[in-house]
Amino acid sequence: MEFFKDTNIDFLGKKWYFLTLTMVLFVVGMVSLALHHGPQMGIDFTGGTVVDVKFSHAAPIEQLRRGLDAANLKETTLQPVGGRNGDEVLISMPLSALNEAQLERSRDEILAALYRTLGEQSQKTDLNNVSPQALTQWLLQKDPNHWGVLGGQEAETRYHALAETILHQYRDTKWGGLVPSFAALNQIPGVSPALVSQMQQDFFIGSFNIRSAQIIGAQVGSQLRGQAIRAILYALVGMLVYIAFRFEWIYGLAAVVAVFHDVLITLGMFSIAKLPITLTVIAAFLTLIGYSMNDTIVVFDRVRENLKILRREKLPDLVNLSINQTLSRTILTSGLTFLSVLSLLVLGGDVLRGFSFCMTFGILVGTYSSIAVAAPMMVAYIEWRNRRQRPARAAGGAASRVAEKSVVRSRG
Repeated sequence: MEFFKDTNIDFLGKKWYFLTLTMVLFVVGMVSLALHHGPQMGIDFTGGTVVDVKFSHAAPIEQLRRGLDAANLKETTLQPVGGRNGDEVLISMPLSALNEAQLERSRDEILAALYRTLGEQSQKTDLNNVSPQALTQWLLQKDPNHWGVLGGQEAETRYHALAETILHQYRDTKWGGLVPSFAALNQIPGVSPALVSQMQQDFFIGSFNIRSAQIIGAQVGSQLRGQAIRAILYALVGMLVYIAFRFEWIYGLAAVVAVFHDVLITLGMFSIAKLPITLTVIAAFLTLIGYSMNDTIVVFDRVRENLKILRREKLPDLVNLSINQTLSRTILTSGLTFLSVLSLLVLGGDVLRGFSFCMTFGILVGTYSSIAVAAPMMVAYIEWRNRRQRPARAAGGAASRVAEKSVVRSRG
């Protein structure tokens, strides 16, 4: 299947237009990064706490923000999951708002602030946020099923299994993290009406559930940041070595410069869009590097094949021909991938926003750089090298002719 046949677009003839567009995107991105003092790093790299909270109703974002501010958690950010009317929200507290001693308590402080904000403070324990260990200890103490007569170890084993059933199999899995009512507990095997009655005395059912709490210290964040930078640099160096060995070193250098172009411009767009750099975004950057490099290699490989067949063609014409020959393949592969990641950007929600934005914009700029950056750079260097070698060859030819005339005279 081909979208374009026998195209004859003069891509290299438009290289100055491409260069102007590249410089505009680069300067705008770098100015944004300078104004924002570098890219906005996520908690994965700066350290802090991220709490994933699911509500039984639409998340009251503004009410939560006011409640967290009132609890002196002013640097906390709220990120809705699934849109403004979704029932899930990510609450992030950067390490800059805490010290290492407070970091371990930050989850409990957020939990307490949520209870105060929603008016759910109680002397009872929240069944939607109790841990299996705490529920097991409560069951052992109350002994509603009279398993204590079986011995301490046997009773603990049975009540622990019952606690896992209630919280994991039903609350977290079947009910999506939220117990609908105390009456719903009667359908759980091993839960008797007497147990439900006792639970009503000591527990209440809150309107939210903390699905996960991620705590990252400053040292771990620094290590992750260093590892992410090294991963990108190692990928670029490895690709440079491979392409230099497979083709010629200038091909590898042009391809790596094009990838640097893609990464820097995409990074600038992240700064303009005010999106944080997280581990998933780093994964997207590495994917982008591989995707862009693959597209460049396809063009270079066609150039190498045409060099063997069309030796008399000028290099710019030959490179233009190669790009046109691979244009249909580029549109098919890039277009299909672009549509896939665009759907993630539109429908994936805030959790996937960074990854999908990086891939969507990166595919566009990566495809562009293979044609508008890597190819012109390779042609410019080879033409410059040929111009330097031409006077040397001419001087060598003149010297050989003078030597031949001297030999002729000596024989005469």
